[in-house]
Amino acid sequence: MAKEIKELEQVASQVRRDIIRMVYDCQSGHPGGSLGCTDFLVALYFRVMKHDPKFNMDGIGEDLFFLSNGHISPVFYSVLARAGYFDVEELKTFRKLNSRLQGHPTTHEHLPGVRVASGSLGQGLSVAIGAALTKKINKDNSVVFSLHGDGELQEGQNWEAIMFAPHNKVDNLIATVDFNGQQIDGPTSAVLSLGDLGAKFEAFGWEVLHADGNNMTEIVETLELAKSRTGNGKPIAIIMKTEMGKGVDFMEGSHKWHGIAPNAEQLAAGLAQLEETLGDY
Repeated sequence: MAKEIKELEQVASQVRRDIIRMVYDCQSGHPGGSLGCTDFLVALYFRVMKHDPKFNMDGIGEDLFFLSNGHISPVFYSVLARAGYFDVEELKTFRKLNSRLQGHPTTHEHLPGVRVASGSLGQGLSVAIGAALTKKINKDNSVVFSLHGDGELQEGQNWEAIMFAPHNKVDNLIATVDFNGQQIDGPTSAVLSLGDLGAKFEAFGWEVLHADGNNMTEIVETLELAKSRTGNGKPIAIIMKTEMGKGVDFMEGSHKWHGIAPNAEQLAAGLAQLEETLGDY
């Protein structure tokens, strides 16, 4: 049964606790983008997407999700575990030797919920389009979702894919861009400006929606609207405004928390801001 907004917000609080604890425990990882995308992934897996935690790699009859910006694996792993794909206790092994929870998701680890390796940025949309076309060939009416970083869209392969999808009427695809305006070297506007991203998608033939990705009600409504608009001849893009580091005040809005771990004092300060709702692993 789909969860209500308050329940989703409670799950998101726990996931954020998981994220900063996972990154702290191994002193490695990417907390900023993970915290920013928490509400989106919780909404997707606990409300919007039709999926089975028993996990079959083919995903026939299920909605599929592909994480293109694979460095935000902490949020992905936490959501998968909390949704029942594997035991939450396994989150303790994040980024450790012989763990299935590698820094970037991989398929050879056979972790339930992971359908593609996503270490190299810029490739996820091409993979998602391939999966969406396969569903069309198989007359499977399920939907394919993908998530991309805004800085990731500075890579050229994305734009080939963005051009390809409307031409081939890949209208069972919903691609979401995490538009937090930050990347590893600084603001995206300073590194390589993306300009009017929504207008660019529209010029390529996509239907474009906009959402506040840190407002649970708004992101749920936008995802559900997008899903209802599939099958109309166009792929759908959601430009999702988020705050890097959302939920932990000293991490918010800064590229400096893209890929560093908190120390013990910072961990304690962060956890103090996040309610434990489902029980820490």
